[in-house]
Amino acid sequence: MSVTGRYKDAWEGFWRDASHEPGAVFWDAEPALTAELHLALFEPHLTDPALPVVDLGCGNGTQALFLADRFPRVTGVDLAGSAIEHAERNDPLSRIHFQQLDAADGAAVQRLSAGLGDAQVYMRGVLHQCEAADRQPVADAVAALVGERGRAFVVELSEAARPVLMGLAQGPAGPPPKLRPVFEHGIAPGEMADAELGGLFRSAGLAVLASGELPLTTTEAGADGARIELPSAWLVVGRPSQIPE
Repeated sequence: MSVTGRYKDAWEGFWRDASHEPGAVFWDAEPALTAELHLALFEPHLTDPALPVVDLGCGNGTQALFLADRFPRVTGVDLAGSAIEHAERNDPLSRIHFQQLDAADGAAVQRLSAGLGDAQVYMRGVLHQCEAADRQPVADAVAALVGERGRAFVVELSEAARPVLMGLAQGPAGPPPKLRPVFEHGIAPGEMADAELGGLFRSAGLAVLASGELPLTTTEAGADGARIELPSAWLVVGRPSQIPE
């Protein structure tokens, strides 16, 4: 299964129009407020820190570049070729291998996995943006990539984030400047129940090793000047056989 042409076109258009300036994209917060916090939760669960890392849904590569400072081999993949163009521009030393990949395309994921072997996966804010029918294939992709020894860190907006986003979108002046392109390109977050998140990975053959809640910091400020934060839930998942006794 692969995503619809409309959905792919929406992301292509979004990244084609996105500014290259740091922090111009609504969710593109600096790693100190995102991946660095996530890594502190993720690292205690790694069975082999030397495994390659896949940033699944890497966008313009901001978080992948941070991960490349801490892991020996990082691959960034995204549905949109225009996102990969941003990411490659942001990586002038070519430390990371970036490639376009539809994570709901099982055959494409298997080819990537065959080249990497077992890997760690970092996935931030991908599933809630997926079409409902593509969420299980994406979770299956995570399972294929981690193999037997890898772990995955997954963070997604919780149900409580949607009313916050809708409130921002429906304000008197309309959506804030950095949120407006998200709606204009038709990639507003979809409905995903909090309980669905863990179930997707269990159905993919993975166990939930740890979970919690953590605000997802955006690059946009509210009327009070403070960064807008969205409620999110995180999971660490891996093969049940790899859970320590």
